[in-house]
Amino acid sequence: MTSSRFSRTGPGARTVRALAAGAALTAATLLAGCASADPSAGSAAKGGTTAFEPVAQKAGSQITVWTDSTRLPSVQAYQKSHPDVKMKIVTYDGGADGSTYLQSKVQLFDRTGEGWPDVVFGSPTDVTWASAPTKPGATPFAAPLDDKLVPENTLGGFAKGSLAPCQFNGHTYCLRNDIAQVVLWYNKPLMDKWGYQPPTTWAEYEALGLKVAKEHPGYLVGSVGDTNSHESYFWSGQCPAFSLTEPDTLRVDLKDPKCTRMATLLDKLISAKAVTTQGFFSQGFAKNSGSKVLMAYGPSWYGQYLFKTAFHTPARQIAAAAPLTWPGETTASTGNVGGGVWMVSSHSTNLKASTDLVTWLTTSDENQAKAPTYPAYAPAAKAWLATPANSSYFAEDVSGPFQQAADEVWTGWSNTRFSDATSWSSVVLPALTGGKTLTATLPAWQKAIGDQAKANGYRVTDR
Repeated sequence: MTSSRFSRTGPGARTVRALAAGAALTAATLLAGCASADPSAGSAAKGGTTAFEPVAQKAGSQITVWTDSTRLPSVQAYQKSHPDVKMKIVTYDGGADGSTYLQSKVQLFDRTGEGWPDVVFGSPTDVTWASAPTKPGATPFAAPLDDKLVPENTLGGFAKGSLAPCQFNGHTYCLRNDIAQVVLWYNKPLMDKWGYQPPTTWAEYEALGLKVAKEHPGYLVGSVGDTNSHESYFWSGQCPAFSLTEPDTLRVDLKDPKCTRMATLLDKLISAKAVTTQGFFSQGFAKNSGSKVLMAYGPSWYGQYLFKTAFHTPARQIAAAAPLTWPGETTASTGNVGGGVWMVSSHSTNLKASTDLVTWLTTSDENQAKAPTYPAYAPAAKAWLATPANSSYFAEDVSGPFQQAADEVWTGWSNTRFSDATSWSSVVLPALTGGKTLTATLPAWQKAIGDQAKANGYRVTDR
């Protein structure tokens, strides 16, 4: 095994992911058993217009793996347990959503005709360009893993909808490393002391928030002040802010009732000072207000990395409940705040070893049981939940809410070529800080999303 290191030269990482990383959210490594890949040239395309034609394969040839530092130990663990696999491991800032480093490098390799790594760790945004040619005549960087590389039963083992960010033109171009499904967090001892029950609907959440504001002023049931808060609330509410209706057509309709109802609900709670416009991760919040957070609607990593690490909330206080529902809904939908992906290069001369590595990283119990965040692969997630380090902190068993929410992430919030955090951070958060309501800010947010989408080559519609 050889290794090297190089630094990312692209622009700053997306704030929401940097936030998660800074809080030790280093999107989990991946688990479970290996699936053997035996690619054959000229396999028929499934749902696409062009068949995937692997390059000439060289059995036993060295594979080059680009990984971020968080997942480096997992790659090294695979190498240790598979000593016959020749690997060159390169560490780079591959998980930084918003970085264009990987894309720029692949564009360079496509021009020179050499240099592509065999396996890379990246963000879902990377798949939007890696699943298409970087120039006329080029082969898309990412190999279609559903085309005789990863068995269907393995792909079917991932949480419902978790591979949606990997899917373009009828193919699956990545395996999801981890997910960050949104659940309702709450302080169980305080809830019990005050005689409150965890809400199961948004109406109950609103009513309880207003009650908390009146009976226990200063305590909070949420925050909209972080760069990812919209993913917890508006994504969970099925607001069509980032909905691809066709490959290059984005529906942005913040006038939709599913957007306005969430804005109205949050405006009421903000006005009552039950929901804060200050970010949970903003400077000084943990020290000044961390102990005042009664409830928080946010990702599965909030338990360990917000309450335990940032707020220093003692063990056996924080519990999780399932996502909330709206009137008339029998099942909930929820958002997602984080998660990385693994891709195999279509240029790899050893697709078998490359695919086996990626499969092991994402599905192996051996790897995923000790991952820092929730695995996307459902069987491995069970192993993760059974690991004491991932569960002993909580007041109650979080397995039920976590597993339910993992299958309820709304797939209508699409993976786009640009960050959904940019417009929220640049337009909405300053407006809220300046005293404007979310409802009043929706038109400006819509325009900002639309402008960014058009700049990235999308046709924008509000229907």
